[in-house]
Amino acid sequence: MQLTYDYRQNVALTEQRLRYGRNFDILEKRLKVTGGECAFFYIDGFVKDGELQRVMQYLLSRKELGSAADIERVIPYAEVSRSSDFDKVITSVLSGQTALFAEGFGNEAILIDLRTYPARGTSEPESDRVMQGARDGFVETLIMNTALLRRRIRDPRLVMKHFDMGGASHTDVVVCYMDGVAKYEHVDAICKRISEVTPKSLTLGAQSLAECLIQRRWFNPFPKIRTTERPDTASAEVLEGKILIFCDTSPEVMILPTSIFDFCEEADDYCFPPVTGTYLRILRIVILLLSIVATPLWYLAVENASILPDMLKFLIPDEPGSLPLIFQLLLAELALDGLKLASMNTPNMLSNSLSVVGALILGDFAVEVGWFSTDVIFYMACVAIANFAQQNHELGYAFKFSRMIILVLVYFLGAWGLLAGLLLFSLFVATNSSVAGIGGYLYPLIPFDRRVIMKHLVRGRKKDFEN
Repeated sequence: MQLTYDYRQNVALTEQRLRYGRNFDILEKRLKVTGGECAFFYIDGFVKDGELQRVMQYLLSRKELGSAADIERVIPYAEVSRSSDFDKVITSVLSGQTALFAEGFGNEAILIDLRTYPARGTSEPESDRVMQGARDGFVETLIMNTALLRRRIRDPRLVMKHFDMGGASHTDVVVCYMDGVAKYEHVDAICKRISEVTPKSLTLGAQSLAECLIQRRWFNPFPKIRTTERPDTASAEVLEGKILIFCDTSPEVMILPTSIFDFCEEADDYCFPPVTGTYLRILRIVILLLSIVATPLWYLAVENASILPDMLKFLIPDEPGSLPLIFQLLLAELALDGLKLASMNTPNMLSNSLSVVGALILGDFAVEVGWFSTDVIFYMACVAIANFAQQNHELGYAFKFSRMIILVLVYFLGAWGLLAGLLLFSLFVATNSSVAGIGGYLYPLIPFDRRVIMKHLVRGRKKDFEN
């Protein structure tokens, strides 16, 4: 829909579309200027009051208002544009910009980007901490996140491509990559996929966008997209050829393409010398792999206690408990998640008390009553610690589901169940699909790339970005 050449009709249509008078925060300011009248439309709380007042004073001081093209050239502000698209004007106002209508503008309106969004400070992310390194993190404001990246990468090849996702939210999305470094076919595939998505809204930010981008194999629990809240991590990834997706209202930045080996790296690895970083990385991988088979192997050993050598007899619990071991292990898995949910909903001042009650009192009482054996409590505590060895919660739940499936298969099939469970785990990893079909989840193992595998396993010297 296009604006008309009638100033008063344009103002009336804007008032009607924005429901002016029914929304207390949508404001209209009319001014009598030389040559006619003008009207500003903006949202309270989204506008820099001082800058808007300066623009109004300038218009009042002009001897002649002039056309929209004249005002666009001389208005004292950096971000000014014209538009004759009525829908674009409405969306811009709802996004925080200021629309200016005036007699003599014809069928055009001036859009002045005076917006300022409520935002928190760029403090260190709670779920992505490091022992050494930068302490800033992404926030819910898109322009601040892109600025944090620009601060670290001052290279003209850094490209920020903008998308308006439409729907009720009209969420802004930015695809970021290094021109000439990222693979063009990957960039084209991601941009094409984003342009094809037509969501009703993206109320959950990056998570809503991720579910729109991923439509196949929803039953596979393994994460298809890696995210980070750290600008230094995002900068390092984009310099290595990865593609970033920023979503307004979300502090998480998506990194594509993603493989299972990418989750083995963390920012702490590069905050220490290469030897220490390599040790931490290998330890992280070993702990994650052991977390899958620790309880199934122990349960299999207990069920076949008669064939165990004497040196492994200590694995057999002295007091197995009233419930069968398989039920104890599965119930303990659910109890751990219950404690997680309780801690998330507990105020910070009471979180320590909840930890004491959950870890000590409930665990001790469960053993005393006979529900659990001390061995089950010990092994599940080891598994819980292993889940915190990596930062991606989605990957942690994928490992948890795999471990529970293997446990059930071992209960029914014994040693063959363990093999079947490991095969099923490998199948889930191998068939996990990526966004827009780019990359492979098992790369660089399939297809095999020795250099990249060594890079994932051994923390070498972090080289500066080379042309």
